[in-house]
Amino acid sequence: MSVDILLLLGAFIVLAGVIVAKIGERLGLPALLLFLGLGVLLGLPSGGTSFNNPSLAHDLGFAALVLILADGGLSTKWRDIQPAIWPAVLLATLGVAVTVALMTAFLVALRVPLAVAVVVAAVMAPTDSAAVFSILRKAPLPSRLRATLEGESGLNDAPTVLLVIAATELALGRTTYADAPMTALLIAAELVGGVLLGVVVGWVGVRLLRNLALPSSGLYPLAALGWAVISYGVGVLAHVSGFAAVYVCSVVMSNGKLPHRHATRSFAEGIGWVSQIGLFVMLGLLATPARITWGVVGLAVVASMFLTVVARPLSVLACLSPFRTPLREQVFVSWAGLRGAVPIILATIPMAAGMPGASQVFDLVFVSVIVLTLLNAPSLLWVAKKLGLSTDTREIDIEVAPLDEVEADLLQVRITEDSRLHGVSVSELRLPPNSQVSLVIRGDRTFTPHGRDILRSGDELLVVTPSAVREKVEDRLKAVDRAGRLAGWWLGG
Repeated sequence: MSVDILLLLGAFIVLAGVIVAKIGERLGLPALLLFLGLGVLLGLPSGGTSFNNPSLAHDLGFAALVLILADGGLSTKWRDIQPAIWPAVLLATLGVAVTVALMTAFLVALRVPLAVAVVVAAVMAPTDSAAVFSILRKAPLPSRLRATLEGESGLNDAPTVLLVIAATELALGRTTYADAPMTALLIAAELVGGVLLGVVVGWVGVRLLRNLALPSSGLYPLAALGWAVISYGVGVLAHVSGFAAVYVCSVVMSNGKLPHRHATRSFAEGIGWVSQIGLFVMLGLLATPARITWGVVGLAVVASMFLTVVARPLSVLACLSPFRTPLREQVFVSWAGLRGAVPIILATIPMAAGMPGASQVFDLVFVSVIVLTLLNAPSLLWVAKKLGLSTDTREIDIEVAPLDEVEADLLQVRITEDSRLHGVSVSELRLPPNSQVSLVIRGDRTFTPHGRDILRSGDELLVVTPSAVREKVEDRLKAVDRAGRLAGWWLGG
């Protein structure tokens, strides 16, 4: 196939993925599920043989996952994730261990061979960063709860990749159960090493980009993403977790006052979407519907229900109880353990290694992801409302453009329909000194506001503020958005 045809096909798949994502939003279905379906449909004319290279799928899947984790890290604010960091770490480590142990015991009870049961349990244990980032970030949830789930999904890829590799080696007879303690220590060491490497590489990247005068502002997002990917490569060469390194490095860079930070986040988000579309379509192509038996479907449904009803809730209970997390939040975290591309990518590891029965494991995981996605994702907001966790309002959308020459920022604020900024006068915003609303865009009308002018839903505001107090301006706007004109007095800010 020529390069020209590949470019045409690639452009078609990306545009089809964009349309599918919009359709999914209107139907209330997760885009990732529709991307998988698109891949399956593209592979039907060839009978499922258009793409049957597990090794290539494994390599491309890991590459896409690196970019998705970089996008997640570059979009994460440290002040949001900081209160949830330790619960997220525990869910990504102890939670995975508890889930694997329970799933293994359940599968063995169903007469699945022990070695294969360990592989399947390890593959299905992690939550999916692509699913969590794309679905939860638009959900009206408390920031601490959302940060816990995002942190877990960003960190649990690293230990589970190592665990699946170890389980595959065990199933192939290359290691024995006696090696399990040493394997656990190795996984822990590689995970800690990856986190430390990510911190160091991220810190160096921030210092480098803040002091490097590039000839074009468009080069900064490219440099930031490239630097994050470097941390993954260095991690692999250093024999530590590259996935942990790239996520932590991206978080450090995102919160290090990078120049053109908003443009960097927007660029990373675009790359993340392209990676998700390509990844899910590829995994859909790798699936062979004709090979999937009713027995596999039945086992997938039973395993998915056990994971949702037993394994996930018990792992969450073990991890969050020490932090005295309210029971209703634990219930939601249990239900929001979204699976997606990561388990399917991990299922290519035994296939690439030539493990007997690996194709059946892939089919089982593929069907399980579909079942779990249909079960969990569409009902998340409903469950949050029933548990009293939905905020019912979406925060105002604030975009930042740096004015580097004068050390100031220009904030573009969109007032949502249900925002309590509606009806508030400009003077009642009480912004920090030297910060002001310079322009209001209302429909086709644009005007410079005065203190008595009343803000309305649907307005777009341009706010100029010194860079030093930008975060205070954002906090103040979000406080009024939540509590109205009295925010900061007795209603809280």
